[in-house]
Amino acid sequence: MNTFKFTLLILLTTFLMGSSFTVGKIGLSYSSPLLLAGLRFTLAGFIMAVIVIVLKRPHPASRGNWLKILIIGTFQTTGVMGCIFLSLRTITASESSILTFTNPLLVVVFGTIFLQTTYKFYQWIGVLLGLVGVSIAVGGQIELKIGVIFGILSAIFWAISTLLVKKWGSLFNTWVLSAYQMLFGGLLLLLSSFTLEKPVFILNGNSLFILLWLSIMSSIVQFAVWYYLLQKGDPGKTSAYLFLAPFFGVLSGWLLLEETLYPSIIVGGLFIIIGIYLVNSTYMTSHSVQKMKAILICLLRRGFFQR
Repeated sequence: MNTFKFTLLILLTTFLMGSSFTVGKIGLSYSSPLLLAGLRFTLAGFIMAVIVIVLKRPHPASRGNWLKILIIGTFQTTGVMGCIFLSLRTITASESSILTFTNPLLVVVFGTIFLQTTYKFYQWIGVLLGLVGVSIAVGGQIELKIGVIFGILSAIFWAISTLLVKKWGSLFNTWVLSAYQMLFGGLLLLLSSFTLEKPVFILNGNSLFILLWLSIMSSIVQFAVWYYLLQKGDPGKTSAYLFLAPFFGVLSGWLLLEETLYPSIIVGGLFIIIGIYLVNSTYMTSHSVQKMKAILICLLRRGFFQR
């Protein structure tokens, strides 16, 4: 794949990832949060399920494997997306995107604890920088609202689902797994809406456009482009570009919702972006690692992280 095509597609998919927070925030003007999330992923999952059936992709042959897809969908779609939409009620799209996209940092921590996965030194530096970024952002202008808790929970659920996919993903066709985990997760969100909130959806041209954008562009198209890039290129190097998603989340919130870019949000976001990049990087030269160690030691000696 040539550089121009790769750059264009990576910008498209990360833009759709990040801007979905802003579009979702706008959508809450017309719908209750769990209902909007449920409609989004039930519709997206249904469309993708029809596609994989038509294309005759291999489906699970046992109840156990269907159960695994349900479990993944419970964490990835119901847990992550439910918490994101609930967080958007009380915090900005920028804040929600920053908190949610700390999930790659948590993958390193959870992977080490539960799967005994070994990570490289610079990946742990990425985790440290990301945690510093969160502390700066949360300790600055973000008040301790319930939305912050939901934002953190969305990152935790996403990290758990990532580890589950790493463990079980090889059992399934990628498109089949994506389609049915979205469908199952969306249905659970709808069930949650009718049991945990008073479901409201104001049907008009704006709300319908938002729902279709979230379902088709921010779910199906975004997923298709992302996995196309993973399959056509180096997955490790491609994943490193995930740092662009929270950037687009903050940018779209500023442009479309006129959200204030507080210094703490900008600085904390930069730390998190650098951390995400390091965590998802699969290769660094020994010279770069040694330089990073020297910088870290210098910062520790000066007490930077104790301030």
